[in-house]
Amino acid sequence: MTESLPGHVVAVSSDDAHRFTKPTRDSITLIAGIGVEGDAHAGVTVQHLSRVKRDPEAPNLRQVHLIHAELFDQMAERGHVVTPGALGENITTAGVDLLGLARGTRLEIGGDAVIEITGLRNPCAQINGVSEGLMKELVFVDDTGQTVRLAGVMSVVLAGGTVRAGDGIRVIPPAGDHQPLQPV
Repeated sequence: MTESLPGHVVAVSSDDAHRFTKPTRDSITLIAGIGVEGDAHAGVTVQHLSRVKRDPEAPNLRQVHLIHAELFDQMAERGHVVTPGALGENITTAGVDLLGLARGTRLEIGGDAVIEITGLRNPCAQINGVSEGLMKELVFVDDTGQTVRLAGVMSVVLAGGTVRAGDGIRVIPPAGDHQPLQPV
């Protein structure tokens, strides 16, 4: 009997150029230690253009970007139309509290792929190109003075494999104390 997983992949996206929005695909292939095959952000060292300028030898902790589809519903209520791939994510999920995961959480996706969550995405103002004012919805200071970042999480690939919409996601918390996600 196959175990039913509450989390699943809604869509997958990749782009071989450094464009903000990534087109959705039928599938993407994750490569251990590299990221999404053929994606502009794949690599052992950092590939994000502004980060390459700062330190081209820094390890790539942003190999795979994930966003929860539930965020799209929240943004729609605020007048912003956001669809899979529009915010540059590689994997759009549902049923997993991505932002509440601890650093080091592993996600088994589909039959073979395993990624490890490294931190929160710290988005840039290009997000306003998707919908004017969206950046203020995705990064803001709450009533307690804490900066809240809603634009997804970043990860590295531990085990490669093909990922498709509909694939299940199994969450494997890290051992030890819960370490909240910080921007990477």
